[in-house]
Amino acid sequence: MTREQYILATQQNSLPRTENSQFYPVGIYGWRKRCLYFFVLLLLVTMIVNLAMTIWILKVMNFTVDGMGNLRVTKKGVRLEGISEFLLPLYVKEIHSRKDSPLVLQSDRNVTVNARNHMGQLTGQLTVGADAVEAQCKRFEVRTSEGGKVLFSADEDEIVIGADRLKVTGTEGAVFGHSVETPHIRAEPSQDLKLESPTRSLVMEAPRGVQVNAAAGDLRATCRKELHLQSTEGEIFLNADTIRLGNLPMGSFSSSSSFSSSSSSSPSSSAPRQTIYELCACPNGKLYLSPAGAGSTCQSSSNICLWS
Repeated sequence: MTREQYILATQQNSLPRTENSQFYPVGIYGWRKRCLYFFVLLLLVTMIVNLAMTIWILKVMNFTVDGMGNLRVTKKGVRLEGISEFLLPLYVKEIHSRKDSPLVLQSDRNVTVNARNHMGQLTGQLTVGADAVEAQCKRFEVRTSEGGKVLFSADEDEIVIGADRLKVTGTEGAVFGHSVETPHIRAEPSQDLKLESPTRSLVMEAPRGVQVNAAAGDLRATCRKELHLQSTEGEIFLNADTIRLGNLPMGSFSSSSSFSSSSSSSPSSSAPRQTIYELCACPNGKLYLSPAGAGSTCQSSSNICLWS
């Protein structure tokens, strides 16, 4: 045994042993313990409330593995069902509806669709408002669903209507402020075709002729002042079974022979009624009727020609 071990052994034996030794407990007691239990209970209640609120939000918002609510994330993109509202701008590449339902875009004021280029400049705009539908673009086209035939197109230079038939159902017809170029104008079956200019003149011109055809009806040209039929290099040909010129002025013819014969006849004998007339033309082209005789009774110095 070494010296150090001997000293320690003798010191432990020499210490007095007290039977009433004091022990100090280790832990939290009293009001501290009660506060700790209260905070633990409050934390547990808060956790339970948060878990219940989280479950309720998930149920109300309809959170699933594919998405949230009416929004579904699929391989082809994002699918949105039902009525949805977007408070901020929406940037998408393509919007289409289901095959069995239409696509409805609704707004309390108006719906505006804008198209921009790569620099962000506005190149086209379509606005659907409460009073009008406005389109701002370089060219506006309406095409058929099959074949893509152009039915209507408009730009700064011209407006093209590509339909097989243009039908105007208004009671006032079609009003054109300037010239109209068309190869064919026709009315509906069993309907009259009327070209009218209420306050101005009506002019029809064609480099190779104008053809007016009424297959099953009458052709009427009415004007207030003058009706001109002009052919600069050809002729005006009227081909009909009967050609009537109504309300022509009546000219008179008198000669010495006719005067002597009329004077030699007895007063009791009445002159026969004139039923045959001759159509005469003045140098200026005016037509008039003259009583027919054995020879021509047309006179260039007739009163009708002088006063016309």
